[in-house]
Amino acid sequence: MTELESTEVEARELVIPELALVVLVGVSGSGKSHFARRHFAPTQVVSSDYCRGVVSDDENDQSATADAFDLLHYIVRTRLRRGLLTVVDATNVQPRSREQLVRIAKEHDVLAVAVVLDVPESVAMERNAARTDRDLPDHVVPRQRRELRRGLRGLHREFKRAYVLRGEEIDRAVVTYDKAWSDKRHITGPFDLIGDVHGCRAELEDLLTELGYAIERDPLGRPVGAAHPEGRTAVFLGDLVDRGPDTPGVLRLAMGMVAAGTALCVPGNHENKLVRALRGRRVTVGHGLAQSLEQLGNEPEEFRAAALAFMDGLVSHLVLDGGRLVVAHAGLKEAYHGRASGRVRSFALYGETTGETDEYGLPVRYPWANDYRGEAMVVYGHTPVPEPEWVNNTLCVDTGCVFGGRLTALRYPEKRLVSVPAHEVWYEPVRPLVPETATAPGSHRESGVLRIADVREAVRTRLMGRVSVRDENVWPALEVMSRFGVDPRWLVYLPPTMAPAPTSAFEGYLEHPAEAFEEYRRQGVARVVCEEKHMGSRAVVVVARDERAAADRFGVDDGTTGAVYTRTGRPFFPDPATTEEFLARVRAAAGGLFAELGTGWLVLDCELMPWSAKAVELLRTQYAATGAAARAALPMAADVLDRAAARGLDVAALRDRVTRRSANAELFRDAYARYCWPTEGLKGLRLAPFQVLAGEGRSYAERDHLWHLAVADRLAAADAELFAPTRSHVLDLNGDESAAVAWWTELTAAGGEGMVVKPLPPAEGGGPAPAGPDGERRLVQPGLKCRGREYLRIIYGPDYTEPEHLERLRQRSLGRKRSLAMREHALGLEALDRLAAGEPLWRVHQAVFGVLALESEPVDPRL
Repeated sequence: MTELESTEVEARELVIPELALVVLVGVSGSGKSHFARRHFAPTQVVSSDYCRGVVSDDENDQSATADAFDLLHYIVRTRLRRGLLTVVDATNVQPRSREQLVRIAKEHDVLAVAVVLDVPESVAMERNAARTDRDLPDHVVPRQRRELRRGLRGLHREFKRAYVLRGEEIDRAVVTYDKAWSDKRHITGPFDLIGDVHGCRAELEDLLTELGYAIERDPLGRPVGAAHPEGRTAVFLGDLVDRGPDTPGVLRLAMGMVAAGTALCVPGNHENKLVRALRGRRVTVGHGLAQSLEQLGNEPEEFRAAALAFMDGLVSHLVLDGGRLVVAHAGLKEAYHGRASGRVRSFALYGETTGETDEYGLPVRYPWANDYRGEAMVVYGHTPVPEPEWVNNTLCVDTGCVFGGRLTALRYPEKRLVSVPAHEVWYEPVRPLVPETATAPGSHRESGVLRIADVREAVRTRLMGRVSVRDENVWPALEVMSRFGVDPRWLVYLPPTMAPAPTSAFEGYLEHPAEAFEEYRRQGVARVVCEEKHMGSRAVVVVARDERAAADRFGVDDGTTGAVYTRTGRPFFPDPATTEEFLARVRAAAGGLFAELGTGWLVLDCELMPWSAKAVELLRTQYAATGAAARAALPMAADVLDRAAARGLDVAALRDRVTRRSANAELFRDAYARYCWPTEGLKGLRLAPFQVLAGEGRSYAERDHLWHLAVADRLAAADAELFAPTRSHVLDLNGDESAAVAWWTELTAAGGEGMVVKPLPPAEGGGPAPAGPDGERRLVQPGLKCRGREYLRIIYGPDYTEPEHLERLRQRSLGRKRSLAMREHALGLEALDRLAAGEPLWRVHQAVFGVLALESEPVDPRL
């Protein structure tokens, strides 16, 4: 009995895959729209009538049918591409009208399901006659019904799953959903992902023992199962069979583990071929198949039957841990994750080839991993590699055990590799296993570089969701990153801009701490830390413990051990030798910090002083020139006015203004001169670190600010000549803030730039604030800068404190700057999270590039 016939007998339950294309079939008036409304969400249903109305403003305009179906097919394609269940509400009584829909389903590797509503002709005619919105000719329904009846016999050839409902079955139908066989997202691990075993049973036992599994044996001493005391699950990545000395032993062990729930398994191309051979199909007996057939021939018939059923029942790939992990024998590109079709299974078993063969006569594999952009980690085997290497969040763990290499497992989510050596070369490889240049274990290949398509629309962040990047901002950022940036392998973070405190109402002040405190108090923050703001150039320091750590983690093998770059990604020092000398000082001061944090590298957020070290040309042409011109011209103007006054002219007001401007010019010159001093090489440079951003396996960006300041103090104590401490003051916003204001006043009066106010604990900074008076929770700025009165002369000009100018400046709008600071902060945290998690470099660069692109937004640079 066919599935179609069985569903006609009992059609009340319609079992539909969670991801499928459901094609409703029935004559006009059969109740398809009513059925769709009953069983599916409105957004899941694509109606031909609705599409006809969209393109013509008239759902009954038959002249618009072609355009309407073009639109319908476009919507269906888009929804299926995005992995959404889609229901087509149209008559679909002719096979040719269904043919295009079935083709679209195949294009997107989803199942097409037909649901036929077969109502009597009289019922359909009666329903159509009762409709006031449509005047259907009498001949239409009889014609549609004839076409429907003719097509029912071949419906099961068009659809793998079809349901025909008649009479009361239509009203009694219940739609239920079944998961794809590959959907194991509810299984969260932890996992041990094991590469191609190829009959190496002894090595598999060694590896399981090394991983901590207890092996179970039968009375003959054969391994028949294994379990981990911590509940870990082994995942076999296919090719358990062929070439090695004990295919039955490997199958017996793997089958026992899968049956006991301590392992999962996907098929390999060798299982696929062995199944066909055991079923008596004609296959070429090569590539180790002969050994498997011979070994299985010595086993009882019951075991061969069980092994055949086991291998034949394996699903092409598995989606695990909430969709964060995908396993397939030969890997799987993102568009195929969770899908089911012949080509998905083929890719999972064999991968993709270029159509060429190499010098050994073997097919050249297409490097699909270089193009991978999915968020799910993909772990696979199939093609032996001398050492596993991460390529765009994918990893091949087939290290050629049967060829004399190693049997390797990846521990997930730890991302730690464990391997055992082969006992001997069991099968001579056609292609040498070890190429001339082998990679370090677990290294990251410099493929999968950032593409424009990765950032042209939006970057998804943990803090703010999607952060959009305007197309016009992409190209300037691309030029900076490609022409002027440091080696991209070191470019792992760019610091965000910082919003100023709300404009002050205090007389003579544009910025004052009271407004910053009030802003955080209003948003429910209880404590803040006020950190000294150093006047220099923002610097990111990436420093590796040694050359080996630089090569292993960042793939940099040119002898460099890090980078020092500006907030736009440009190198601070013109030559690598100076950079390395600088990094050596940083590394020496860090001392035991590497071991203490368990990392071979660190990323520091710092201020590099003096300002003149990086901005000497800006100082010379803009600030010094302005000061010199004022000091030369204003005394001459004062002299002219004095002579005019001596002749009896009333120029007192003008003379007073010139006097004030002269005083302002002196203050302006003193303001910028405080931040300039001579340097030679590293002599005279000061580095003020204020945040440890990341290390191996962890982002520290959201650790307590006081912890970061304590680390900065340690560095300053270790090398007082290079490192400058960052002074701070902690304030309870429910108490007296006068001491904090006095501290800021003293700091700025002594020539300091000002301070940055940050929430404590830092989770409040850049995260949701406590609920406000209106009950809403909003994102809080991670920091508000409050600059000193004299320092702001550098920004707004010598005369900015004059009442008329100050009043005008108080009208400055901070909205754009605050939004920019928040978006860049979210992107910065995202880059650090991805870096610490060991994600591919293009994923880190996606967020870094976003920060650089946002810097092109039209925001007042003085803010």
